[in-house]
Amino acid sequence: MSKNISKLSGRKGLEDNLFERVKQPQANIGEVAERYLIGKSTVYGSQTFYEFLDDGHRDKQAWVCNGSSCLCSGNQGLVRSQLEASLAPDEIGSMTCLGHCYDADAFHFRGRNYSGGRSADIDQLVQKAVPDITAEELRSYSVTCTSQTAILTDGNFQTTNEYTEALQTLLDQSRSAVIETIKTSGLRGRGGAGFPAGVKWQSCMDVSAETKYIVCNADEGDPGAFSDRYLLEQQSLRVIFGMLVAAWLAEAKLGVIYIRAEYPESVAVTRQTIAALQAEKLLGENILNQGFSFDIKVIEGAGAYICGEETALIASIEGRRAEVDVRPPFPTEQGLFKQPTILNNVETFAAIQRVLELGGERFEAIGRGRSTGTKLLSLDAGFNRPGIVEVEMGMALTTLVEDVGGGFRQPTKAIHIGGPLGGLVPVAKLADLTIDFESFSEAGFLLGHASLVCIPESFALIRYLEHLFEFTRVESCGKCFPCRLGSTRGQEMLSQAINGKRLLKRSLLDDLLTTLQEGSLCALGGGLPLPVMNALQYFEAELSPYFESDDRIPVRSV
Repeated sequence: MSKNISKLSGRKGLEDNLFERVKQPQANIGEVAERYLIGKSTVYGSQTFYEFLDDGHRDKQAWVCNGSSCLCSGNQGLVRSQLEASLAPDEIGSMTCLGHCYDADAFHFRGRNYSGGRSADIDQLVQKAVPDITAEELRSYSVTCTSQTAILTDGNFQTTNEYTEALQTLLDQSRSAVIETIKTSGLRGRGGAGFPAGVKWQSCMDVSAETKYIVCNADEGDPGAFSDRYLLEQQSLRVIFGMLVAAWLAEAKLGVIYIRAEYPESVAVTRQTIAALQAEKLLGENILNQGFSFDIKVIEGAGAYICGEETALIASIEGRRAEVDVRPPFPTEQGLFKQPTILNNVETFAAIQRVLELGGERFEAIGRGRSTGTKLLSLDAGFNRPGIVEVEMGMALTTLVEDVGGGFRQPTKAIHIGGPLGGLVPVAKLADLTIDFESFSEAGFLLGHASLVCIPESFALIRYLEHLFEFTRVESCGKCFPCRLGSTRGQEMLSQAINGKRLLKRSLLDDLLTTLQEGSLCALGGGLPLPVMNALQYFEAELSPYFESDDRIPVRSV
């Protein structure tokens, strides 16, 4: 059934996109179904899947961030109360995550994001129109590079002249030479999985098809991560150039940047950049009169974390419910509209320009082992010097925390690295890790998107684990039972233990975690057990009062 819907949606293509039609507030289910030759149930299923399409969401004026970093800041209750001084309580909702983790205390108001105490000005914001985005606001966090060779944080590649020169250099080469450079570089996908980009792109190149697509996944909304925001808002030319290289190699003519709606500034800046390139005929038909045509469409999400998973993202663009599909076939064979598709995250595409400029061997020499190049890290408000940091793969984690991040603002017991599904690293283990895929994997953690969320000693870990189960329950696409039901049962179990109703049974929790890990279709349900198991391993003393034991230790209040 999903294959038929993909094909029917593909008849209209990206220009008359089904998902964008479904998102329209007054979209008539019957009319949309007739227009795209699909069932009414398909349209209804898509409309009711997304949080931002719900009438309850549309009735709100402000949303308080409930992401992991803002949760650990402990100030979101104050933010909400300050908002309630100017707005009715039922006009205020919750949203995850706004990418202001460097400030925390974040909220969304009338299409803009604010943080770091700006809620105190809400009465002024209510009385006036929302101001235009300023360059100063986009650079409201620090950007630091510790690498001798900056890949993504230097001041270059900011003009269309630089873009044009790089494009002309590309088109003067052979496709085989360019793909070999990317392979030699060892560049691995920066979204978390770490799959070699050159191998993926070669796979799509090798498939014969009349139509191919390039998709940039800018919907990876890991709470604590804001590197995508930085790249889209301050390095958008690099992101677009990387997509253009992929398109030239695979002979694709159309691309999509799917940006999460929680990043309104990113959506606006990226669209402005694309429009400027189109105006100068650096995107579109017959670019530089070389017979090469490629254009990009920005599609704004509608509030679904699961769209960070590649098959769910494809389903969303097609107008289907954003549910995870079974692989194989992989997107390089059957992706968007069941056509071969190269799909990578923002940071992967952004790195391509420097890979080609430096050459594969020089890029490969940066980093450690198979983790080549540099990595963007998001340091949250728990550090004395929060912000975006670019480091060479292989840097000692303690160097990052102490020297680059300036240490912790308050006593901290753990750092949650790699998003809600990443590893929960106790402070005592920091000295054992280096910033690369292998080091984290071998130690039982996950580098992932490389967000770093500090968990204060004063924050009860049992509540943090409940937060992770709740996050997964809310964001699950619902397609597989282990994720949909397991996250719900897990949250119930921890909530009962916190409230003193029933202690946790370790064997039951272990069974639940195993089922989630082995039975889930994607990394949302499958990755949730990792931070929970890390917590059980390293924080037994803190968590033991919530578990059944021979001594029947009473449950502590939190």
